[in-house]
Amino acid sequence: MVPGTPVEIWFQDEARVGQKNGQVYQWAKKGSRPRQPKDQRYASCYIFGAVCPARDKGAALVLPYADSFAMQCHLDEISKNVTTGAHGVVVMDGAGWHKAHDLTIPDNLSTLFIPPYSPELNPIENIWQFIRQNYLSNRLFETYDDIIDACCEAWNKLTTETNRIASIASRKWANNSQSS
Repeated sequence: MVPGTPVEIWFQDEARVGQKNGQVYQWAKKGSRPRQPKDQRYASCYIFGAVCPARDKGAALVLPYADSFAMQCHLDEISKNVTTGAHGVVVMDGAGWHKAHDLTIPDNLSTLFIPPYSPELNPIENIWQFIRQNYLSNRLFETYDDIIDACCEAWNKLTTETNRIASIASRKWANNSQSS
């Protein structure tokens, strides 16, 4: 990286979404017992997502597996979303596919691994919580394609809502020297 190059901090992770989805609290009339669907099937996919809170921007792919090939595709996608002339630092956990030897890190990216067992250092965990609570919980998915469609729709809703990513994922300790 050339000195003086603007730096963007991106937070990356993946979330498994499938027919065995979680349930969340819901409003109901006092004394009533509202039904919540619970599926027993196992089809699932992964949302590989990354956010840059300073730019209120996200980059994601919905993929069938979490492996080094999927990670390479996601790094390439993040690279396309970094501002031209800037350098992106991708903060992520130490999953095996994040550190795979066959990964080729794009020239405009660097990786920074958080310590083990510290998801609180990765604000995208809060993004996953928001997406699950607001778009993916308390649902049944009939087919694999329904899961993929729901994931894409949820991510697109998140990224089109102005300032949503910034409000969820901004951290004071991560905003210094970022490009706008």
